[in-house]
Amino acid sequence: MTSKAQNSEAHETTDHNVIQKWAEERGGKPATVKATEEDGHAGILRIDFDPPDEALDRISWDAFFEKFDESGIAFLHQDRTKDGKLSRFHKFVRH
Repeated sequence: MTSKAQNSEAHETTDHNVIQKWAEERGGKPATVKATEEDGHAGILRIDFDPPDEALDRISWDAFFEKFDESGIAFLHQDRTKDGKLSRFHKFVRH
């Protein structure tokens, strides 16, 4: 496997620092899906990129990681595309 192929692989993590750094390097902000919020608490988590998605509410990293930890999920992400460009591919998966 070439190093380019290795870089395009997805990685799973629950490390808050890794997740925040990955998102911020790509201009991503922590967010929740508006329709899933309950009593002011975050619902389904997302990373929102500009321009802001109207279906999302941006939240603090603290609120994001509180919901992240309670949900028992992990963050699956790709650092680079196969051609070496910065990737925004990510999703939340059951841990």
